Amino acid sequence: MRPLSILLPAGWAALFVAMPLLLVAAISLSQSRLGQPPFTPLFEAGRFMGSLENYSLLLSDPLYMDALLNSLLYAGTGTLLALAIGLCIARAVAHAGPRWQLPLLALIIVPFWISFLIRIYAWILLLKPEGLINGALIGLGLIDTPLPLFNNGFAVVLGITYAYLPFMILPIHAALQDQPPALAEAAIDLGASPAKAFWLVTLPLAWPGIAAGCLLVFIPAMGEFIIPDLLGGSATPMLGQTLWNEFFLNRDWPLACALAVLLGLLLLLPALLLQRGRARGAPA
Repeated sequence: MRPLSILLPAGWAALFVAMPLLLVAAISLSQSRLGQPPFTPLFEAGRFMGSLENYSLLLSDPLYMDALLNSLLYAGTGTLLALAIGLCIARAVAHAGPRWQLPLLALIIVPFWISFLIRIYAWILLLKPEGLINGALIGLGLIDTPLPLFNNGFAVVLGITYAYLPFMILPIHAALQDQPPALAEAAIDLGASPAKAFWLVTLPLAWPGIAAGCLLVFIPAMGEFIIPDLLGGSATPMLGQTLWNEFFLNRDWPLACALAVLLGLLLLLPALLLQRGRARGAPA
């Protein structure tokens, strides 16, 4: 029974995770061409024809480097904002009475019942120059001309923070809920201020939830396509947009696969750092 319980998940991972990743990595070593498939074979007449030209292009072309830097900037900023907001909300829910916790958590999860695309389109109606926010501000006489809330990095960060906020709240709430309230109360009784008790006691004990929430937000935000495409436009290219353009517009599958491999390696780094911290006995 034990070998079967190991072989089944290992076989699933090999078939549906490892093999597709290896296929993408192999295509990234080929060259683009017209035809089916739209890339050259890796072996021809017994010779290996692959090269690292696609990776060299990604690291030297400013277009791809701008997309990488934008992804890091917007995903990182959105993750920090989600952490600040999510920590406050998770703490408030964790300290609510037992009868209120389930309804409050349900309100946090309710947005998942609505299509992600529809929710992002709703932000377009809010942020456009003629949208509801600018219309309300102009109607109240607070501004004379519409604020630049749309088609820029602000809109992208706002969309990322809004869309992935529940992924930050839920693991932090789970970590805070497991903490006995007596720990923070004891720190306050010993002379610490409430803010200092939260910083020195509550926050370190909630580190596993904080780390999990940051990974759950940062990793999908790095490869986000819909939010920068609809809210940011062409002025805010990210890796997800660039990858989609290479696959479907330029039909350069090898370059797109190289970009996917690079994105995967970048997203693997924070997970490895977290695992290394746990192995060393860090709070996580």
